[in-house]
Amino acid sequence: MDKLLAKDVSKGKITEQEAKDARARITVVPEDVGISGFKDVDLVVEAASENVDLKVSLFESLAATVRPDTILATNTSSISVTKMAAAAIPKGETAASEKGKASAARVVGLHFFNPVPVMKLVEIIPALQTSDDTLQRAREFATACGKEVTVSKDVPGFISNALLMPFINEAIMCLESGVGTRDDIDKTLKLGMNHPMGPLQLGEFIGLDTCLSIQQVLYNGTSDSKYRPSVLLERMVDAGWLGKKSGRGFYTYTE
Repeated sequence: MDKLLAKDVSKGKITEQEAKDARARITVVPEDVGISGFKDVDLVVEAASENVDLKVSLFESLAATVRPDTILATNTSSISVTKMAAAAIPKGETAASEKGKASAARVVGLHFFNPVPVMKLVEIIPALQTSDDTLQRAREFATACGKEVTVSKDVPGFISNALLMPFINEAIMCLESGVGTRDDIDKTLKLGMNHPMGPLQLGEFIGLDTCLSIQQVLYNGTSDSKYRPSVLLERMVDAGWLGKKSGRGFYTYTE
């Protein structure tokens, strides 16, 4: 956070005072306090890795800790928001009980795009259980953050990754099968379609492990062979060649 604020100051986007004011609005919850530090907030945005068991566990804990009117949002880019809403039902309650319905109704998807300070979009995903009030409050929050909003049904990958990940996966399959070289594939999309970066490089900025996780959600969630992950993508992740964050992928990255 401090590095991001300092970078914006150096570029003249904000003043030193604005950076100090922004930093003063942030409270870091100590590790030993944990989730109990969120008990009085109005909205929680979960942003754990794309692991369904981890997210379900977090929503169970959050629902048992925060106020009944606190919105529980997930920043997932592909996993079922409806499943997380079901996890927010208190123990001893059912999906049909009044307390169960009320707790699940406050769960919503708030998918921010990386890098968050730069990207203008938030994709909102209502679960089957999400109430109209929760959806409206989520929209107001995203708008207050200066973002544009789109709404997607709760399907694997939502709008964004149901379109983007097969595109990246197909590019990797083209490389795998020898249709083109790394440079020719990326150059074709950059210069021929005016994309700011090619699909192979984009996948590496996202993280090839993240791409694989989302592609697996698409494949497992639909049983449609068009979403089958590339074998090369799987092997790159096996090797730990994840792209920019690991220093190596289809490209090599240096500090």
